[in-house]
Amino acid sequence: MAGRRLPVFLAGLLLISGCASAPSGDDASADSSPVQSSTEGPTVAGPTASPLTSGTPESTPAPRPAELPGGGQVLLPRYRLCGYVGSPGAPGQGRLGVGDLGERVSESQEACAPYAGDRQVMTVMELIAVTVMPNPGADGMWRHRTDPAVIDSWLRVAREHQAMLLLDIQPGQSDFLTEVKALEPYLSQPDVGVALDPEWAMEPGQVPMQSFGSTTGQELDAVASYLAELVERDRLPEKVMLYHVLHPQIVGDESALRPHPGVVLIKSVDGIGSPADKVGTYDRVKQAVPPYVRMGFKLFYEEDVQTSGVLMTPEQVMGLDPRPDYVMYE
Repeated sequence: MAGRRLPVFLAGLLLISGCASAPSGDDASADSSPVQSSTEGPTVAGPTASPLTSGTPESTPAPRPAELPGGGQVLLPRYRLCGYVGSPGAPGQGRLGVGDLGERVSESQEACAPYAGDRQVMTVMELIAVTVMPNPGADGMWRHRTDPAVIDSWLRVAREHQAMLLLDIQPGQSDFLTEVKALEPYLSQPDVGVALDPEWAMEPGQVPMQSFGSTTGQELDAVASYLAELVERDRLPEKVMLYHVLHPQIVGDESALRPHPGVVLIKSVDGIGSPADKVGTYDRVKQAVPPYVRMGFKLFYEEDVQTSGVLMTPEQVMGLDPRPDYVMYE
């Protein structure tokens, strides 16, 4: 996602653009230290299992499993996920980077209300937690890891609004599983999931902003398997693993991504353009989707309007086949 300014020749080639470009590269080497990876976990408090009651070991009940922000442990079909994406102080990366974060979340809840249909809307805040960079940085990974204090603050706001926090990963020359594991203190929480951005998963020799990245079903499956282990270990509610795509070829051998207990797999279509172009991209991308992967759809306040003069309405988005389980505005 981040910043979304791809070279003109790539945009013309695909008639779509990707999930945002990175911030300027001067600070890439300044923050290549790992995201908080100690076992202490995030510093903010949030939904947890109920405390043990007093009594003898024989009479003490087991802790109750943690629940989703809106209650329960199962996401679908009870909820439809909808929200904004962004990064602090980076308006080009999405609406959540503009102004007061809490105000933007409230704004997103208003924008997402028409998507309820026969469900409840689960508010989503998608934070670009690992951002691809235009230079390799000190460790040569071409990515910047967000300060854990920023993630803490966003998680705090998410909980104030009963929202789910998705941590978006643009791995550069790193890999998805490595970056996901670095975020384990957050992913062990019941209201945090991941969004993977394979457009920015570079092969050796590829340079971000000059090439489109890609991934494979095997790589995605490794992440899903890891998340399933966390869900089982920590008695968590269902956890979202989303992956953004621009065109069908961005994920190779997608059938190697298998279903995993406790993990909701969602494929979000991020094409930019007129409503007709966006629907066409959605229809092409959905052809390769395994039956256990749900569909998502992304709208761009600036690029869609700049390209075609209009932004698709909730009625148009809800008319897609299949109807998206996830809708994101940038």
